[in-house]
This record gives sequence, structure tokens and C-alpha cells, in this order.
Amino acid sequence: MGRCGLPHARGNTLTVMVDLFAFDPKVPLAEALRPTRLEDLVGQSHLLGEGKPLRLAFQSGTPHSMIFWGPPGVGKTTIARLTATAFGCSFIALSAVFSGVKDIRAAMEQAAQNLASGHHTILFVDEIHRFNKSQQDALLPYTESGLVTFIGATTENPSFEVNSALLSRAQVYVLKPLSDQELTQLLDRAWSKVQGGFTLDMAARGTIVSYSDGDARRLLNLLEQCAKAAKAAGVAEVDAAFVQNALTLNAARFDKGGDIFYDQISALHKSVRGSHPDAALYWLAKMLEAGADPRYLSRRIIRMAWEDIGLADPRAMQIANDAALTYERLGSPEGELALGQAVIYLAVAAKSNAGYQAYNQARAYVKADKSRDVPVHLRNAPTKLMKDLGYGHAYRYAHDEPHAYAAGESYLPQGMQEPAWYRPVPRGLEAKISEKLDTLRKWDAEAPPHRDV
Repeated sequence: MGRCGLPHARGNTLTVMVDLFAFDPKVPLAEALRPTRLEDLVGQSHLLGEGKPLRLAFQSGTPHSMIFWGPPGVGKTTIARLTATAFGCSFIALSAVFSGVKDIRAAMEQAAQNLASGHHTILFVDEIHRFNKSQQDALLPYTESGLVTFIGATTENPSFEVNSALLSRAQVYVLKPLSDQELTQLLDRAWSKVQGGFTLDMAARGTIVSYSDGDARRLLNLLEQCAKAAKAAGVAEVDAAFVQNALTLNAARFDKGGDIFYDQISALHKSVRGSHPDAALYWLAKMLEAGADPRYLSRRIIRMAWEDIGLADPRAMQIANDAALTYERLGSPEGELALGQAVIYLAVAAKSNAGYQAYNQARAYVKADKSRDVPVHLRNAPTKLMKDLGYGHAYRYAHDEPHAYAAGESYLPQGMQEPAWYRPVPRGLEAKISEKLDTLRKWDAEAPPHRDV
């Protein structure tokens, strides 16, 4: 017996057996085909396969609080419902988009009534990241008391979007987009319910799978739209061209400001840093196609030039800035070509983070260091008094020195050791810079000592 007083899952089968394809034609296909048995769920084998975490949780006999994190259409709501079915629990669903603390309290009152009737309640909160801190805090006492078992679903990283107190009381399960093979399996399963006297060729099937982009709900919606369009047009054989012309094919999965957004930005930056122009172009094109703001990408490209190329190739900064300016003048889509070529140049340019590292080290040193006075010989002396105090006295004007370099001179505060933060790499222009610095250090070593002022 499960915690809720009803039979729980044993092996691969849940207690409820329902025809997967029995549905009201007025109900959207994605909802009509929502699995009612664990073995009917397509995808998430890393969690639901034999011996995997969620499978073991279903077999344990006791539900626990969970957070399902993953993109849309991968089964978060379905698994939550299957959990209630597996343990014979009452199921209350809230949407964080439309619900507030009042709704949470009403749900808890219902949960208390369920408990009085001998039924434990699973409280499912969809898009839990939309609840603010106070709303999430309102769930804590009920979760801690055991009145409900909490299950949340989110497309956002729960580390950032879910209160630490609530997060610590729930096991996080990461759900993955469905693979093309899994989407094809789902397409085959659903096809028998949408046939209407026409065929769907392999290219059309591939197009639907491709544009589903790992989202089972999107695949079923596209399939349903395709069936309706074919029926209306009297088409006997649906091919890829018909699918592309008849359907509104959404762009690839992309969440501006969310995890996928920053993951793709990271991939673009690391492709440039890794000197792989094709990969850099892929991620740039993918983000532009999905609706990323080209101005934001322009700023990130400029940042890449300064952080990862630096003085090894100063032209990279100029090209990155020019590409951003070109986009401002031309807009989309013409200006995006400049961004693409800037990304190519940055990817193939000599790489150095020496300047980036040196700057960070200098900032860290100054932040932790004591206050130090400017050496007297380096001070400005615009007045007679300041000159009488010795400000600027014995300053050596570099242009009057051999090689325009005051060998042996110090420009750091008194008592501060040479930090050697900037260490040029032996690539690109920095190889030449390194040679010059070596020469200057040699002249410093050979210079006679100068009297302190």
C-alpha cells in the first residue's frame, strides 16, 4: 500500500489503465494523448528507466517533494499527475501565473479536507519561478507539516528562481528535451488518431520533428494543425513543402534572459575563445534566428575581443566596434552580416587574456591594499608652493632620455614591489610586446641607481 492508502506503482505499471488514444476530438491532441501510464511516457529515460531516480521514487511507496526543471513540452506536468496516480493521492494543481497566496490557502483547506477523508494531497505548482518570495514562503509550513507533498515545475534554473528554504526541502530532477528518435516515436503513436484519408511522407515527418525542437506538445500541435490543413485543402499526400507552407513553424527554443539564453551566449563566447569559426557562426546564427537582440550580441562580441584577444591583435577590437556600428546604421538583416564577419575574425585571431588577467589582478590588489601616496617626483606642480615642496622635482622626462626611456626609474608608490601583473603571451602582437618589455627590463638592470627624492 502507498502512503495515500491506495496501491502504488509496482514495476513498470501504474494502477490506472486507460486507452491512450481514447479522446474527445474537441480536446487538443496534446491533452488527449497525455499519458496515464508510466510506460506510455516518451522520453526522460535517464530518470524513468529501470533503476533510475524517478523510477525508484515511484516504486518506494512514499511520495516526496520534487521540483521538475526542464524546457516546455518534456513531461513535467504529466509526471506530476502520474505521481498522484501512482500513490493514490488527491491532486491539486496551481499555476503560479494566475495564483496567489489566497489560492494557496484555499488549496490547503482542500488538502485538509482530503486528509480528513483519508487521502493525502499532492500540490502541483506549475511555473513555480513565477511565485515571488512571499508566495513561495507561504508553501513552506504546509510542506514541512506534511499536509501536502509539494511538486513544482519550472523552465528556469531553480538555483536562482526558487527560495533556498523551499529548494532545500525538494529533490530537483532535470528533464531533457526529447530526442528526434523519441519525437518520431511519439509521432508514430499519435498518427493513427489524426489520419484523414491522406499520407505523411518521410520528409514531412522529418520537418515536423525538426521544428518540434525537443518539445512533445509542439510536435502534437503541429501534427494536429497539419491534419486540419490537409483536410481543408483536400491534399492526399502531405510533403515537406506542404508542412512548411501550411503551418506556422516557430523558431527554435530560446528564452530571452533565461538559462538557454545564457547557455547559448556562453557557447558563442567559448567557440570564439576556442578559435572555432564555424561553431561561433552556428551559435550566433541560432541566437539571431531565435530572436536575440543583435545589439546585445554586438556588446558581447566587443567584450570577447577585449577579454580573449586583447593586445595580441588590437584589430579585433576595432573590427568588433565597427561591426556594432555597422549594425546600428543598417539594422536587420543586412547589419547582421557584419556581426557574423566580426565573429569569424575574433575566432581566428591570436588569443591572449594577459591584459584581462592583469587588469583583474590590479583591481584585486588595490581593493585589498592600504592607501599609498603618489611619489613626490611624479606629483603635479602647478603652483610655486607645490614646486617649493619638491613636487615634480627630479622627474625624468622620458623623451629626453636615450631611447625615450628613463631606465631604472620607478613609477610605483614608495615601498611597493614590482607586481608583474601583465605577462604578454608569445602570440600575435603580444610576442613583440614581450620582446620590448624584456629589453626595457634589461636597460633597467643596467641603469645606475638614482637618488631617492
